[in-house]
Amino acid sequence: MRRAAVYGLGIAGQATALAMSARGIGVRVGDDAESENLQNFAESIDSPFTRVHDAKTLRAFLQNVEVLVPAPGVAPSHPVVLAARAQRIAVRSEIDIAYEWEQDRVGGSRPILAVTGTDGKTTTTMLAAALIRGAGKRVAEVGNTDLPFIAALEQNVDVFVVECSSFRLEFTQMFRASASVWLNLAPDHLDWHENLENYVAAKQKIWAHPNGGDVAIVPVENEMIREAARARGLRTVTFGLTGADYCVKDGVLVGPQGSICDVSNLWRALPHDITNALAACALVLESGVADRTTLASSLSSFVLAHHRIELVMTNGGVCWYDDSKATSPHASLTAIKGFESIVLIAGGRNKDLDLTLLASEPKRMRGVVAIGEDAALVEAAFQGICEIRSAQTMKQAVEQAASMAKDGDSVLLSPACTSYDWYANYNERGDDFQQCVRDLCSNQSINQGSRQ
Repeated sequence: MRRAAVYGLGIAGQATALAMSARGIGVRVGDDAESENLQNFAESIDSPFTRVHDAKTLRAFLQNVEVLVPAPGVAPSHPVVLAARAQRIAVRSEIDIAYEWEQDRVGGSRPILAVTGTDGKTTTTMLAAALIRGAGKRVAEVGNTDLPFIAALEQNVDVFVVECSSFRLEFTQMFRASASVWLNLAPDHLDWHENLENYVAAKQKIWAHPNGGDVAIVPVENEMIREAARARGLRTVTFGLTGADYCVKDGVLVGPQGSICDVSNLWRALPHDITNALAACALVLESGVADRTTLASSLSSFVLAHHRIELVMTNGGVCWYDDSKATSPHASLTAIKGFESIVLIAGGRNKDLDLTLLASEPKRMRGVVAIGEDAALVEAAFQGICEIRSAQTMKQAVEQAASMAKDGDSVLLSPACTSYDWYANYNERGDDFQQCVRDLCSNQSINQGSRQ
């Protein structure tokens, strides 16, 4: 590869351009936006910068390019991708190029494990990494994380765990992992993939280039995922609460090698926590990068990432939870099933998904506060199910939820939508929610104190 183009200059795009430049590859960079920071970045790697906005700039950007690396946010329908494919220019993601470079590493490639699924990817990736560290090995959590795979290649690590989003898998041509898990499947990102079939096809690329010894970790209850792995000739190992190779028996996580950890000793034991733990254990044990003796202590001490059913505080008998990371109905429903009586705060910018799935646990619903650009879709989903209110700000949503919640209830921010209508990302949304909750509860405490 002598000349490449990188389009989309977020974390992954900049890391890819830097890595290519360091290897002496001629890099041309571009983005739909134009700013002084992006211009400065392009200058720092001695690259021209292009904002593609018409046929002329598109032709110039792809001229004499051998490979196009679109950032994760650049969809297959983007004009740059369509033009590259029309010109028979290879279109590849950063995890694909990183995989190729790792295979050529002096001294040999290091083990690569992979995690995909609609929900739970980040947590399971973090879990697998924690289990590997607990076994005394150095590990990098890469891919759909704060650290792109391509940026971690020069790090002194023993194992890579790659979080594989459908965006990254879509543009792979050779990526593979010696062990991989596909956690679950539900409609998601249909605004990017255009339809469910394309979304599923992207996910299936995690097993597109199998080797004889590769193992696929699959959910016991999902026949489609199991068959997708077997169709590639992979050795398959199942996980699930019951009836799987890795499951729960008599309150204990067990696998083919024996007991792993008591459920009561997990960092948290909601149903999806247990299945994520089982999947992570299967991943590290079946790949041989850890053994069973160290897993229990790592599972007990695991610290979950922020904004994933995170307890903010308990006040007046009401528990407040931040699940801002839930950007699909399937993810939010997973959270809803973990509680008995809920006031749900949901909404934002929908991804062309069916939000009526949110209302499939009616007995758990005390009430709903609809927020954001697609609040009307949330309201429509819960018509006739429970009390519904709407809010124009997060502060207002928290106040409305507080007025609806009763002693013993949980207030759950689990939006089922993206944050891009009100916020830059789900972290910003979750942070705002948490601050609004603290402010409200602090004011309530002050008011109660003043009345005494």
